[in-house]
Order: sequence, then structure tokens, then C-alpha cells
Amino acid sequence: MFAYQIVTDEVQATIYFEGDIDIDAGDVLEDEIEPAVAPYTNIILNLEKVFFVDSSGIGLIIRLVQVLQELGRNVYIEQTQPEVMEVFELLQLDEILGKEIFR
Repeated sequence: MFAYQIVTDEVQATIYFEGDIDIDAGDVLEDEIEPAVAPYTNIILNLEKVFFVDSSGIGLIIRLVQVLQELGRNVYIEQTQPEVMEVFELLQLDEILGKEIFR
């Protein structure tokens, strides 16, 4: 099951994801999360409670990050679980999104 919580201050939005990021998360990412965080300068995707991301989920994350970056936002991915980070590394996500995004 996929869930999220957004915590904000004046310039930053942190999205705490929980559960699997897969095709079922697509509508939520595009329809709810993207517009909710777009006004903020810094956006953090906290993946501490995400233990599975499938190919659809990878595509959704890439799209979310790229859309926000095109709006001039600083986007970071943090606290990624080792098994999820392994998938990111296999797919060379750091080459696609930039190494500086991961912290």
C-alpha cells in the first residue's frame, strides 16, 4: 500500500513516502503530490519507508523530479533504503537525475 505525508515550511516541502512506489502510485504523484509541492523552492523526497519500487515507480519518480526541476525547484532524494538504492544504481538514476540529488 502506498501512502505519503507532506510537511512544509516557508521554502521547503518534504514528502514522506511509505509503502511501494509502483503503477498504483501514479495518479497520486501526478494529481496530488506534484501540485502540492510545486510552489516550494526545495523539495525533499524521503524514501525511508519505501522498500520496493518497480519500473513504473522509477518512471514516476523520474518524471516528478524532472517536472519540478523544470519549474526551477531544487529536488533531493534522501534516506533511501539499501535495496531501493541498489535498483537506482543499477538503472544509473544518478546519471539521469544528477548525483547531487541523492543525499
